[in-house]
Amino acid sequence: LERAMVPFGALVACAALTSGRAPATGGALSRRSAFQTLGTAAATAAASQLPLAALARPEGVNKPELLPKGEKVNVIDLQRWLTTPEKGRLERILTNLEKDTSYRMRVLTQQYPDTPGLAVKDYWGVDPNTIVMVVDRGLDGRARANVLNFNVGDNIPLPPVFWSRLQAKYGNQFYVKDNGIDQAIFSAAQAVADCLRRGEPFCSAPPKDTKELL
Repeated sequence: LERAMVPFGALVACAALTSGRAPATGGALSRRSAFQTLGTAAATAAASQLPLAALARPEGVNKPELLPKGEKVNVIDLQRWLTTPEKGRLERILTNLEKDTSYRMRVLTQQYPDTPGLAVKDYWGVDPNTIVMVVDRGLDGRARANVLNFNVGDNIPLPPVFWSRLQAKYGNQFYVKDNGIDQAIFSAAQAVADCLRRGEPFCSAPPKDTKELL
């Protein structure tokens, strides 16, 4: 995956540190470069606000034992932020998106270091058509500026600015406090699905009204 906000091997670790604030990127940057710059700047900004003991870069994690047993699922809710009916509803949204568009979206809730980490790449068969949304409240439960992180495959036809605006709209602490982290997850997933379903490759911001895609 070459268009991750951070390299995939570090995504679940850096989710605990990144602030989710996207730097402005000029037109000269490629889509890939913009995402790499975004991850680096966000991690640096967040780390600067942490105590010295927390400044060391989190190590990559690979814990396949935390993956669900049995039939594979699209949603791994380690933090239990979703009720059983909500998980079923989100599973249907993601399954229907993949069936209708060939694009795949997967969702992981975690609190680093309690995460399967790299193991999700093989579990989900992450490829250029895959989006992985990692939802993380922060290292040791500390509140983060933004709870949403995305790893975006090269074939996903949405620009970097879309993902930074999606984070800003649904992942900020004010939205989460007012609406709940479960609604933040649903709103972000539905916004992605809506843009991909409508076939708008230049969708630069989350739609004002997202449809429930069941």
